[in-house]
Amino acid sequence: MISVQQLFQKPWIWSYVGAILIWLATVIFTSGQGGGAIISAALSFATFTVIVGIGQMFVISTGPGNVDLSIPANIALSGVIAMKVMAVSNGMIPIGIAAALASGFLVGVFNYSLIRLLKIPPIIATLSASFLVISSAIALSHGIKIKPPTMLADVATVRYFGIPLLAVIVIGFAALMSVLLSRSLYGRSVLAIGQNPRAAWLAGIPVEKVRFATYVLSAVLASLCGVLLAGFSGGAALNMGEEYLLASIAVVVIGGTSVAGGKANVPGIWGAALFMFLLVTMLNTFGASAGIRLIMTGLIIVGVITIAGGDEV
Repeated sequence: MISVQQLFQKPWIWSYVGAILIWLATVIFTSGQGGGAIISAALSFATFTVIVGIGQMFVISTGPGNVDLSIPANIALSGVIAMKVMAVSNGMIPIGIAAALASGFLVGVFNYSLIRLLKIPPIIATLSASFLVISSAIALSHGIKIKPPTMLADVATVRYFGIPLLAVIVIGFAALMSVLLSRSLYGRSVLAIGQNPRAAWLAGIPVEKVRFATYVLSAVLASLCGVLLAGFSGGAALNMGEEYLLASIAVVVIGGTSVAGGKANVPGIWGAALFMFLLVTMLNTFGASAGIRLIMTGLIIVGVITIAGGDEV
């Protein structure tokens, strides 16, 4: 059993501490009004960041320089494809989801092909791919927001006792991903590659196959996020993935994953996602201007990362 002292030695715990402190500051400022609504909203919006954050975490964990910058464009394309295929029909939801996930799979394959076959650094490869992906989304949508079927919208927005159903589902999914990371051959291979790719290869780990699977996983999760986000926000739009470019990276780092690779954890992503939403909510509640919000957000995030102190998880 982990003691309190051991718990606070975990870098990811500080994201939860920060989230709680920010929530308390907001509730105190509003004289206790709306505290429950803020938590409910935080769970709703953090859910989407967690989905893409988990995929980004696996990519970053494979070592320095590995990152997926195609996530925002992938979210938009998958949302558009899903909504077009579903055509506002509840009966077409499974087919629409399958089409979106297939699209994500192809994006992941394309990303890794640029990295592996053309020897393009991951940052440049995934950023370049994003331009092609968003162009495809523009061509398919014609710039028009496409509405979701009612059943998908209901699943994405329904709450029980103020707790979003989708958040509960994603908490369970995150638990499975945590087991995948720590207990499966694939997860251990990802961490081994992040620590030392050559040593992992000498130990018999198929390094390139694992990296391929990791980029595909990130792209597929981004596609899943696109489908759910379209249902939540009332339709697919070309700009709906924009905020997840830096957010998907920030939650990984704030959550305690090492940017040097080889060390990661899933629980910290949830804490970091809640922290980031509550931080913006607090600054809005305090009436901070847009410029002040950006400055304070940056400073507080740097502070949390500094307190977390290093790479240890």
